[in-house]
Amino acid sequence: MSIAKKQYKRITVKSLIEMKANGEKIAMLTAYDYTMAKIVDHAGIDIILVGDSASNVMAGHETTLPITLDQMIYHASSVVRAIDRCLVVVDLPFGSYQGNSRKALNSAIKIMKESGGHAVKLEGGSEISESISRILTAGIPVMGHLGLTPQSIYKFGTYTVRAKEEEEANKLIEDALLLEKLGCFALVLEKVPAALAEKVAKKISIPVIG
Repeated sequence: MSIAKKQYKRITVKSLIEMKANGEKIAMLTAYDYTMAKIVDHAGIDIILVGDSASNVMAGHETTLPITLDQMIYHASSVVRAIDRCLVVVDLPFGSYQGNSRKALNSAIKIMKESGGHAVKLEGGSEISESISRILTAGIPVMGHLGLTPQSIYKFGTYTVRAKEEEEANKLIEDALLLEKLGCFALVLEKVPAALAEKVAKKISIPVIG
């Protein structure tokens, strides 16, 4: 039986949690500029991710690593000016949060202040827990990202499906539970087996996208 979707005038972190609790589907798409965001917003999508994949799609780089914080702010501010309803989540780019929680907080604050975005997304689990916690202390909503994490492409060596083996799958589940406990409002799972994604979605109360 399908569940009727409540109409929200503006999507917020709170409404996303409510949608998950009510069994409503949540739609998220990526956009990098005003025109793309306008189309996505008018289509009724709930979340726009301003992804660091702009490095590939908009600038032609082979990986997401080259894009800078200021470039992410440029793309995100263009998206924010276009939307009326969507929640806008902005990727923290490579090098802006790893290994230093103070730097992570400063990066997140800069993005929120200068782009007008509504939340930030970070790639990783327990290894970045300190950075996530510090960002959350400033009242900045955080979306997690597990599975294939493109900022670690040189570690993985390929963009293939992750967590196919039991050990990596168990680590992913542990990290998902940790991210929920830390206070992340949602979680992206990229390129993981469907059965594992379903298992994670049932284990945690926050929305799982992907």
